[in-house]
Amino acid sequence: MSRRPESSNVIDCTDLVIDRIGHGAPTRAVDGVTFSLAPGELICVAGPTGSGKSTLVAALAGSTDPSVRIVGGTAQVCGVDVRRPGRKHRLLTYHTGFLPQGAGANLPPRLTVNEVIAEPILLREKRVNTKALSIRVATLLDELHLPLGTADKFPYELSAGMRQRVAVARSFVLEPKVLIADEPLANLDLEVRPVVFGAITRRRKEQGMGALLVTNDADFIRELNAETLMLRGGHVVARGVGKDLLWVPNAEADSRH
Repeated sequence: MSRRPESSNVIDCTDLVIDRIGHGAPTRAVDGVTFSLAPGELICVAGPTGSGKSTLVAALAGSTDPSVRIVGGTAQVCGVDVRRPGRKHRLLTYHTGFLPQGAGANLPPRLTVNEVIAEPILLREKRVNTKALSIRVATLLDELHLPLGTADKFPYELSAGMRQRVAVARSFVLEPKVLIADEPLANLDLEVRPVVFGAITRRRKEQGMGALLVTNDADFIRELNAETLMLRGGHVVARGVGKDLLWVPNAEADSRH
């Protein structure tokens, strides 16, 4: 029997089903989601609160949250089976830059900004060229329009928008193959949003980084002109580019179950 050829996509989801495990019975958070993301491409995920957006992206990013459990379908991210990553979980989190919901508000409070951004590298490498690492951090701070003096500050000394940009820098530090970001524009002033958007776009064009972004910002989605998945009740109820969303037949009925 011939083996199925490996996909060149950075994300492949087929009929993905995810449960949220709480104190009571499991809740079906994502039900039958299918999509693919190619290198350098961008997909936005939108939908109302409770539609399953955050659960979907957390699972794809290799979240170790015990309340998130993939129970059906398949999902591969950078060639790693997300449902059963095993020892490849480390590889998955290396190739995936993850910006969880509320990332800026949840930075490690006892680390300086320099340490926050560098931590993904320091957790993996026993021997690090500290000068090269400092240059990488400084380059990211400059790219995201943060003063270089920010490196020595602690998160509580920064504004909410600055903390969010620090979280974005942290998600970039390993030069990921795919960025999975939940509300990347949270707490950002209008004049700063193009800075983050530009940083993502550069990596897509120059490094072939794929991007999966959760956002309900209609203006941002129009500006990106990207493919959009609209979730409701864990189901994909519409998909398309820009204003040209195609509604899935019976989506309204399915999402009520």
